[in-house]
Amino acid sequence: MAEHTSSSITIEAAPADVMGVIADFARYPDWTGEVTRAEVLTTDDAGRAEKVRLVLDAGAIKDDHTLAYTWTGANEVSWTLVKSQMLRSLDGSYRLAPLAGDRTEVTYQLTVDVKIPMLGMIKRKAEKVIIDRALAGLKKRVESRV
Repeated sequence: MAEHTSSSITIEAAPADVMGVIADFARYPDWTGEVTRAEVLTTDDAGRAEKVRLVLDAGAIKDDHTLAYTWTGANEVSWTLVKSQMLRSLDGSYRLAPLAGDRTEVTYQLTVDVKIPMLGMIKRKAEKVIIDRALAGLKKRVESRV
């Protein structure tokens, strides 16, 4: 079983507001930093994204990949890699937990496997950087909208 990296952050907004930003893939280039293009390829019966193409530019790492999303209730979304130029796997999730006073604890879990050889310690450090940047960007985006 692959090791994963996870981290949590508290956002000053209701879970529905947080999930609204997470589900708005077209706006990812506005707040994620690395995503330069996001395109929803298919949606489910509820209109939520099922497959999304993301074009990334993180300096030395550039990739064009497609993710398949699974929505569990109103407070969890997970994804798995469908295809990629650089990645062998990319599995992750956002889990939202309501807190008192319209606040939300967001837990982001991520497992990445690249096609090039990489030490586990370096890979987990990269996962941690990705998670921390994503959570900080999400917090800033959500709180600027509420």
